[in-house]
Amino acid sequence: MPHVRPGTVPPQQRPGYDDAPRNAPGFDSGYNTGQVYGMPRGAQGAGPGAGPGGGGRGPGAPYAPPPGGARPAPNWGRRIKVGAITVAVVVLATTIGTYFWADGRMRREVDLSKVIERPQEGDCTTYLIVGSDSREGMTAEDKKRLHTGSADGKRTDSMMILAACGSGNTMISLPRDSDVEIPTFVGSQSGKTFKGSGRRVKLNAAYAEDGPELLVRTVEHNTGLRIDHYAEIGFAGFANIVDALGGVEITIDKGFKDKKSGADFQAGKQTLDGEQALAFVRTRYAFAESDLARTKNQQKFLAALAGQAATPGTVLNPFALYPTLGAGLDTLIVDKDMSLFDLAEMFFAMKGVNGGDGTSMNMPVSGSRGGNLVWDKAKVRELVRQIQNDEKVTVTAN
Repeated sequence: MPHVRPGTVPPQQRPGYDDAPRNAPGFDSGYNTGQVYGMPRGAQGAGPGAGPGGGGRGPGAPYAPPPGGARPAPNWGRRIKVGAITVAVVVLATTIGTYFWADGRMRREVDLSKVIERPQEGDCTTYLIVGSDSREGMTAEDKKRLHTGSADGKRTDSMMILAACGSGNTMISLPRDSDVEIPTFVGSQSGKTFKGSGRRVKLNAAYAEDGPELLVRTVEHNTGLRIDHYAEIGFAGFANIVDALGGVEITIDKGFKDKKSGADFQAGKQTLDGEQALAFVRTRYAFAESDLARTKNQQKFLAALAGQAATPGTVLNPFALYPTLGAGLDTLIVDKDMSLFDLAEMFFAMKGVNGGDGTSMNMPVSGSRGGNLVWDKAKVRELVRQIQNDEKVTVTAN
């Protein structure tokens, strides 16, 4: 047993002995007896400084974290995963909310089930797109500013067939002065059957007589092409969509003026606002070809509008998307079976035509009768056959 001077306390009996540093004054390591003092069990082999406040650990000693514990390194993989899931959930919720909001605002007012004696379905999806001169929702100031006049009711100011096909999209303008036959039809409001008598009228007269359903019936009867969906927009809605987009850029090949529509354009690339756009698509008196020239401008502008509306800058920007959707859906009238997906397909098909992925043309004309334009029956039959069979359109207008 180690010698202990009289009056001193053996190390083993001193308070805090087990915690005392091995190099503290009076510390007896017990070396003479082969016993190790001053170390917690299981810590044998730890070097100086292994305890609290020590500067290191000896060979073979277990790791002891510093006071309070070290902060673990960030788990970036987990953080990225959680962040990605959060973003995906937000995007999904926003998308679903936008879908139901927009779907609830669609004006499904046209019932194509009332159309009788319909042609067979084809391989393409076909849309009848109508621009009406409806002044619904316009103030007296709006009518004056947009040069629309104040006529009651509404008539068709433009009509075109859009065929969305795998082989390429085709946009065909139907001049409102086209010579057509009014067939047997069922009244959209009365439900009464009106027998066809071979009566021939301008195409826009069918719309004026009994609205969208008779217009679809007349187009199908005179072309043999089934119309899958119907979309109609009035003056105010058209101008509002253009303004919501911040204008639409278009290149005008040759300048023109027209007092009736308010058109006054120079040649060259320019951005048209809603008022200018409406004047551009309505002008016909400034051209020698009259309505045929106007339909070409209508196609050109609608394709440019669709191209701009379908860009990521509009679709992915809520400050552009919601005003554009709101402006369009408030005045856009469609058939009861039209979905938002169908509407999107229509816009992307128009955008494709503008991008060169398809054909834009007027309905082929062979002459005139009483001032009305007579369609070229042989070309119309071939054109319809190609669309029905989803073949590349090779027919051209005169």
